[in-house]
Amino acid sequence: MACKFYLLKGKGKSVENGHLWVYSTDIEEYDGEYENGDIVEVYNCREEFIGKGYINDVSKITIRIMTRDIDEEIDEEFFRKRLRAAWEYRKKIIDTSSCRFLFGEADFVPGLIIDKLEDYYVIQSLALGIDKYKDIIVKILVEEYGAKGIYERSDAKVRILEGMEQIKGFLTEPFDTMIQIVENGVKYYVDVENGQKTGFFLDQKENRAAIHKLCKDATVLDCFTHTGSFALNAGVAGAKSVLGVDISEHAVEFCRRNAELNNLQDVVKFECHNAFDVLREWSDEGRKYDVVILDPPAFTKSRSTIKSATRGYKEINLRGMKLVNKGGYFITCSCSHFMNPELFRDTIASAAKDARVTLRQVEFRTQAPDHPILWNSDESYYLKFYIFQVV
Repeated sequence: MACKFYLLKGKGKSVENGHLWVYSTDIEEYDGEYENGDIVEVYNCREEFIGKGYINDVSKITIRIMTRDIDEEIDEEFFRKRLRAAWEYRKKIIDTSSCRFLFGEADFVPGLIIDKLEDYYVIQSLALGIDKYKDIIVKILVEEYGAKGIYERSDAKVRILEGMEQIKGFLTEPFDTMIQIVENGVKYYVDVENGQKTGFFLDQKENRAAIHKLCKDATVLDCFTHTGSFALNAGVAGAKSVLGVDISEHAVEFCRRNAELNNLQDVVKFECHNAFDVLREWSDEGRKYDVVILDPPAFTKSRSTIKSATRGYKEINLRGMKLVNKGGYFITCSCSHFMNPELFRDTIASAAKDARVTLRQVEFRTQAPDHPILWNSDESYYLKFYIFQVV
């Protein structure tokens, strides 16, 4: 018999309405015994069944709901069905040569990320309950989806909050972890062992494609370039010259390798700078570009740092706008969930006012649809992406 958990009166409304998380503060009592990682049942204060999922009482998110069907077992067949649904969805909506195969809560498997990079897969487990099923997931990816190799990148800091160690390594026979992929006509080396997160940011795939039409014969500045993805898309699109800037010398060297892979080394250059410093310095000098792109890391990962993050976003946007030729294009984004769309929009508007420029919105976009946004789970919505003309 599964252990039964009962929610406090007036608590857990979001879970009843479709959210997948039960917080420790939502729980009144439980009936039975459990070990962390076990599947438990969740009921409201009226003893009506809500769902069942795995428990970890070390985490503030104590239970993550896996199913709303009391008769559905969380077993190999469960994961086969969930992965099949995720794959069928992606085959309809995006180029699947490289894509996010499964996006945690938004694909109804909380705590699990799977990225597909050509024929190789990267798994990230963010919760204790998922660790118990890792062997099953590997088996399914090999048997049904032709995985040539699978690497684990469960080295995210959030695992510490779950009382788990950070781990990474091969889940199949070892393979060369420097994988080559093609996206939007651009070739990349992807370092699945040591690159950030799972090695490559797939969520900007369609946003990178969206800049192609703006970059032909243009001078382009790409700040916080990371793997050089926006800079290289600008180069492939026919830019006159592209400069990518990143604070990491290792990232810059990697970008140069990617430029050579695409025979763009004469057009797309990379330099190691602190983007905050050069944006201020170059805007004061009066430098100008036809297209300026800002793709910074998340400046805030909690509500407590939103104010300082807002100041940071305003500063880089104000300086970036000043670097754009009149009639040119300004591209800016935020990947922080806590920088909500309204706050980000207001911050950009405030920066434009102080920069004394007028912005004409060309496009507003979010993350690629292989990172679906679940309306019952607003944590799944994090990426905001704007294209403006500076007039």
